[in-house]
Amino acid sequence: MKISFIGGGNMARAIIGGLKHNNFEMSAITVLELDAQKRVALAQEFNVQVTDTYAEFSNTDVIVLAVKPQQLKAACGQLSPVLAAQLVVSIAAGVRCKDISRWLNNYPAIVRVMPNTPAQIQAGVSALYAMPNVSQGEREQANTILAAVGKTLWLQTEDKMDAVTAISGSGPAYVFYLIEALQEAGVQLGLDHEAATMLALQTFAGASLLAANSADDVKTLRAQVTSKGGTTEQGILALEAANIKNIMSQAAQAAADKSIALGDQLSQ
Repeated sequence: MKISFIGGGNMARAIIGGLKHNNFEMSAITVLELDAQKRVALAQEFNVQVTDTYAEFSNTDVIVLAVKPQQLKAACGQLSPVLAAQLVVSIAAGVRCKDISRWLNNYPAIVRVMPNTPAQIQAGVSALYAMPNVSQGEREQANTILAAVGKTLWLQTEDKMDAVTAISGSGPAYVFYLIEALQEAGVQLGLDHEAATMLALQTFAGASLLAANSADDVKTLRAQVTSKGGTTEQGILALEAANIKNIMSQAAQAAADKSIALGDQLSQ
């Protein structure tokens, strides 16, 4: 499988790094990057082919659109003349398949992906949606590429992508925010910054691993650590009094609403 990336930014680099980690042949990857310094860096770090032109893309199997959402329409205008039978995979947040297809002269073979930033360490999760004309073989190609940076989840309908954006796309920022809050609480309780940071980070990392590897659901795991009349119970009661679950729900709804609004805006 020959893969070409349009754009060599952070997420493209994460995916290329994941493919390298999985022993994918780096010479089969081409990256179109307009910045000359970035082209040199990509070639040196990953041993991929680099270019500043779309001409070579007629010779590839999968084209990954990895530019900023606001740049995608212009990129599609330049890509359209070299499309024949390639699969187009978009990781541009918010831009819907129908709009990408329209910008590519109604091209039908498009998969839209919402990855997240833990992909940078091959610990991400990516939601994928395929347009109806995408074949099973093409779905497997897209899955192979994204599975290199973590888990994959296929959506039956594209409208679920806004919910995915709110939960896993924006979710790492919520987790960082909560780690930051726990770290600050540790300092307020008398710990030094380094100790509070280590405790907060390891607690989130360990609890997440435990939840991922346990046969019990997270509600049961929480109950197991919340002893009647103990310290944890008092902490949980304080969280419930502050209605934290409802606040998290509001945050996710706000992110989903913004995702919908961005999709409308970017469709112009």
